[in-house]
Amino acid sequence: MPKQYTPVSPTDKISVKTENVSQNKKYRYVRKEGNCNVMFRHVPEEWLLFVTDIFTTLVEIRWRVMFLIFALSYILSWLFFGILFWVIALIHGDIRDHNNDPCVYEVRSFTAAFLFSLETQTTIGYGFRGMSENCMIAIITVTIQDVISCFIDTFVIGIVVSKMASARKRAQTVGFSNCAVINLRDNYMCLSWRVGDFRRNHLVEGTACAQIVRSTVHATGKLDVTYEDLVLQQREIALVTPTTIVHRIEPGSPLYKMSLVDLRKAEFELVVSFTYTDDTTGMLHQTRTSYTPAEILWGHLFQEMIKVSKRYYRVDYTLFNHTATVLVPEVSAEEHEHKKQLRPSPPQPASRSQRENHQDNLLKPPTVMVELVSDSQPESTSSPSQPDNQHQDTLTLPNDITSSDI
Repeated sequence: MPKQYTPVSPTDKISVKTENVSQNKKYRYVRKEGNCNVMFRHVPEEWLLFVTDIFTTLVEIRWRVMFLIFALSYILSWLFFGILFWVIALIHGDIRDHNNDPCVYEVRSFTAAFLFSLETQTTIGYGFRGMSENCMIAIITVTIQDVISCFIDTFVIGIVVSKMASARKRAQTVGFSNCAVINLRDNYMCLSWRVGDFRRNHLVEGTACAQIVRSTVHATGKLDVTYEDLVLQQREIALVTPTTIVHRIEPGSPLYKMSLVDLRKAEFELVVSFTYTDDTTGMLHQTRTSYTPAEILWGHLFQEMIKVSKRYYRVDYTLFNHTATVLVPEVSAEEHEHKKQLRPSPPQPASRSQRENHQDNLLKPPTVMVELVSDSQPESTSSPSQPDNQHQDTLTLPNDITSSDI
């Protein structure tokens, strides 16, 4: 009768009694959503670096800050050129003498100059304000404003498009399971987690990576961060359906000598990532997350979430984070391998040549030697030159086969 598995919530914890476990709160190196929990301070020439790469800076800032900056860029440019047109009208005498041929028609005050600047840059053109041929300086100013307006529009459109098509937004639709699990696969201890794409369009190619991150604080206050790569069974993945990424815990793995009790005492962070190319935009994306030892469930197995129908492969994402309990020894993978080697090995099947020789011995009939001898001659015996292991039978017949004795 097959074993019935009970669904287990990924937030359930396995209670293991450990001693001398530090209760200090450990902050994540990489948050669950993939952002690094790192803050930089006293960066040399930080503002200069941000201004030098202003495009990337505006793409990374928040939307409300970006909208404020773009609104101010337009308003300040309108105000700046409005002041210039007002100064030109003031110098040319258009404000004091309304009968004078103006540089700009219907610009007799600062408000009119500001409105003319706004209408020029936004190409509104209400019809009663316009340039004249009397002032070359006003014509040059309008030309400069038009060029600057094109630069501002291009910059704003490029920033908005880049921000809307940011890789971070696409990364939110590719997610990892809330927990990782340790179970047996082909009688080997394995660490596995699940990754899936929540959108219908497929990914061109993807590469999975995993690292064990440990942070050690010395008595002097020095902090060392070490990285240990995990060897994955399959790194290149075409993420059409949710996939379980497996790391076999074998010699050379950081988890090889770690039992269940050691796992609960350990202080490390499993950082996993999936780098892929979207077939819709052709852009390269990366999704990251991390698992603490408390989020690695020992003796659990991810439930199946793919079913085959007549036309489709149906994926039920309600089971994406659900696990079931399985029987797994609480010892380390090293001890598990040692116990496997001590078990008596099952009889190995004989090779083909051995089976053929055995069959020949079973089917080979005994050797029968027939000799014609006279009545006076004694019965012949087997030749001493014959091998001892060869079975021979001797049948004696008289010379006269027509005798009545036959």
